[in-house]
Amino acid sequence: MATGSITDPLANFRETMNFRQLHQGPALLKVANVWDAGSAVLVQALGVPALATTSAGLAWALGHADGNHLPIAEHAAAIRRIVRVARVPLSVDSEAGYSDDPATVADNVMRLAEAGAVGINLEDGAGAPALLCRKIEAIRAATARAGIDLFVNARCDVYLKNLAPGRSADEVLRRARAYAAAGADGLFAAGATAVADIQALVAGQPLPLNLLARPALPGPDELQRLGVRRLSAGSAIAEAAWGRAQRAAAGFLAQGGGADLYDDATPYPQVNGAFAAANTAQG
Repeated sequence: MATGSITDPLANFRETMNFRQLHQGPALLKVANVWDAGSAVLVQALGVPALATTSAGLAWALGHADGNHLPIAEHAAAIRRIVRVARVPLSVDSEAGYSDDPATVADNVMRLAEAGAVGINLEDGAGAPALLCRKIEAIRAATARAGIDLFVNARCDVYLKNLAPGRSADEVLRRARAYAAAGADGLFAAGATAVADIQALVAGQPLPLNLLARPALPGPDELQRLGVRRLSAGSAIAEAAWGRAQRAAAGFLAQGGGADLYDDATPYPQVNGAFAAANTAQG
């Protein structure tokens, strides 16, 4: 069982150090983002070195819209359920921290750390970069008081929200240096796809670079060659699962069965066996 809990500082430091090392290369850390304990078990069975959540998939699984709407108590409870079955370090997408108040953000993040997270994503969105800096600083102060470590991956939304047309790389670099000075451990330049921009982002700031999977993005081998350290699926796997489930349900309602219900399905013994193995490991 992965345990980055504040109640076990030695395990926290050990797992966070492991997670940090995964960002140092030479291999590209590929993160197939999960959204609940079930998806964590199935992804973990593929032999991944770490798990990370998708805020969108997790919010949807709990009946909420993505976009800082998820109540922190529900979020922390979901993380505890994932940690119960996890055997590798878990990073959690904390969106924008569910508040514009840095102290409240730090409190919220500490609840996720207490649930077992050893890393977080924290995004700037359309807000001022200085606000994200203050949030990171507040988190660093809170973790220092608690005597734990936490990998803070600063997500910069300049590309996703087209905040600096024609100068996106320069704006991300400006923000990345500020986020690093505030105490961030990684830079998530979500939405960057051009090779020239990726090269600039790797060379122009000190943090390991995380990118988001996109059809236009170079392949993993090329990203590794360019110096990218982490590649995230984001909400794509959850979206694929959602779409597959909806098509299967629609096929069943229309036909009472048929290919839409059974094609590409993982056999029951294989799925159930993964959960049995995960729970046996807990014992």
